[in-house]
Amino acid sequence: MYVWIWRHLPGPVAVRVLQALVLVAAVAALLLFVVFPWIEPHLPISQVTVPHK
Repeated sequence: MYVWIWRHLPGPVAVRVLQALVLVAAVAALLLFVVFPWIEPHLPISQVTVPHK
């Protein structure tokens, strides 16, 4: 999959590296600011502390 993306990025190697970094940053931002907040209420994690014995 990464090879397919790399082959379809235009430009020389330096431009491809920059485009790949921007693509990774965009995916990370999409996950952090859209996907994770949307799915968080549906997760079964409601108690975040560990009780003492």
